[in-house]
Amino acid sequence: MTDPGTPLQPAAFHILLALAAGERHGYALMSDVEELSDGALRIGPGTLYGSIKRLVGTGLIEEAEPRASDDDQRRRYYRLTPAGRAALAAEATRLERLVSVAARRNVLRRRPTPRTRLGEA
Repeated sequence: MTDPGTPLQPAAFHILLALAAGERHGYALMSDVEELSDGALRIGPGTLYGSIKRLVGTGLIEEAEPRASDDDQRRRYYRLTPAGRAALAAEATRLERLVSVAARRNVLRRRPTPRTRLGEA
């Protein structure tokens, strides 16, 4: 089991975040990670399955029961464990605190607020 105070690797965090929406297989996880990161993080099969192996080994995720016969039998589905959900929440909280500090120290670029012209709704 991972220490809840230990930061997660980016790939592991994104995989756990993808699994927070429900069970997924490998290809779906790769697609979700890319979508969640707006294309900034693309993980290949080696990184994905290495991360999955570590996450299973630490008890943060587990393999789900096999799917119905209409699905490809080679696909392995994974889901969060209670420990995985706790680790995900702890990491999200840690990141939230860091973003808050960055905002207070004027590190973040502020997006301009939309302005309307007089007479426009």
